[in-house]
This record gives sequence, C-alpha cells and structure tokens, in this order.
Amino acid sequence: MARFDDGRPVMSDEEFRLLRDHVYSHCGILVHEDMKFVMERRLWPRLELLGLPDYGAYHRYLRYDANRHAELEAAVESLTTHETYFFREPTQLKAFTDELLPLLEQRNARLKRLRLWSAGCSSGEEAYTLAMLLKDSRRFDDWDVGVHGTDISRRVLAIARRAEYGPSALRATSPELVERHFVQLAHNRVRVRDEVRAWVSFGHHNLLDEVGSQLVPRMDVVFCRNVLIYFDLAARKKFLRIVRERLVPGGYLLLGHSENLLNLGADFEFVHLRGDLVYRKPELDDGARR
Repeated sequence: MARFDDGRPVMSDEEFRLLRDHVYSHCGILVHEDMKFVMERRLWPRLELLGLPDYGAYHRYLRYDANRHAELEAAVESLTTHETYFFREPTQLKAFTDELLPLLEQRNARLKRLRLWSAGCSSGEEAYTLAMLLKDSRRFDDWDVGVHGTDISRRVLAIARRAEYGPSALRATSPELVERHFVQLAHNRVRVRDEVRAWVSFGHHNLLDEVGSQLVPRMDVVFCRNVLIYFDLAARKKFLRIVRERLVPGGYLLLGHSENLLNLGADFEFVHLRGDLVYRKPELDDGARR
C-alpha cells in the first residue's frame, strides 16, 4: 500500500470511486475527479480517529459498521463547505423585500400565514437574515410567520441554534442592522435577538430525501442559494422535483446568482422582477393552495 512521507495512505483510484459513489448515493454531492486530493486530505482525520489503515477499510466501515450512519454524516461534513454570512447577495434580498413581500402579503392576507424555507441553511445566517427582513418590513407583525432552515450538517445546525456569531458573519451587515437585531457579547461577538429567533426553526435534513421532505410544511418561498453547484444534473432534477412539491402553487424559488434552471426541464415559471430573476411554481385553483 502506497503511503506519503508522513505515513498517510495514498487513496487509490478505485477507493476514490467507491467513496465518491457512496457519498453521492447518500446526499447527491458529486466529488469530481480533480477533487480526489481534497477528498483524500479531508477524510484522512476520520481514518486516524477510527484507527483504520487505508481508504478501502474506511469504505467498508461506511458500508457495514454498526456506526456507519453517523460516520457517513461525519464524512459529508468533512467534504462540504459551510462559509456564509448575513445579508448575502443584497440585490436579490432587495428584490425579495421590495417586490415579493408585497405580493406575499396580498396573497396570504386571509390566512395571515407565511412560510419560508432556507434549504441548505449552513450556520443559520440566511434564515435569520430572512426573519430580519420580515421584521423590518412591518408587514407581518400579527401574522403566523415561520422561517425553516435545514442542513445536512448537524455541526452547523448547532451553531445556527446557538445564534452567536463573530465579525466575519457580519461583514455585509450595517451598524444599524447590528444594533437593531443583535445583542452584543464579549470578544466582538453578537447573538441574534430573541424576537428574531422566535420566527426561525432549524432541522436536520438531506435535501434529496424524498420521504423526509414530506415532513417539511408547504412553503411560500424557498431560498436555495449556492447549493445546486454541489449536485450533478440528475441530483439537481430530483431536488427540484422535491422543492416544487413542497411549494404552494404560486410559491417562489430563489437560487444563487451563479445558478439557474436552464436545461433542467424544471416545471417553474421565470419571473422577471425589476431587481432580479426568480422562479415560481405555476398557480392552481385557490382550493389547492394549502
């Protein structure tokens, strides 16, 4: 078995293929051929922790060990990036606030209920941002409002629930917004105020789990930004089918600016706002909306 000078085992092409395919079948994340070194480097600490001699043994652990489910979550955690911050992609957020929120207020006026989903929420900044925008709009003060954040990583969900952040997470947040929506803590850290947190919940969820997705309530808006870039074409199509099913008719899907639905055959309408392009599930009769 080939090893590096520091004693680490070299990942063979076959081991890479087996591990890549196993991760893909679990969550749809495709590790490309040119990322073999990254997978090798990021999974090596897992081998050390488990006392396994090579990546073939690690693959067998993921397939057959009694602790395989928890370890697969740990492997995916090691392979994914969760860097984000508050008020990311301000142009899109402005279009959401100025153009979509008035439409949602009018459409849902009878029920006075609004549901948003931050799919792939990472450490919670996006979900809390959405709640802050809803608070600041003053349109939904007496409504039943819920912002639901989900992620495949339990580690980042723990951070999201704690709602404490450092300066990096606030790099696109104005001092006025920091003053309004955060409590100052020691060591230049802040905590999201309780009135914002009251509108936000978090849950562990694999975005390609069709059975688990049935537990997600019907949503008026889904934010799924910079998530599809981790999926191949088949996984993207599967995820979009799931999202479409969880949206109310006429509900909106907002993607990252580097993402689009071209060539995906997704049954969404293009909506050209003044400030952005978003997607909408086609309307049905009012009786089927909820």
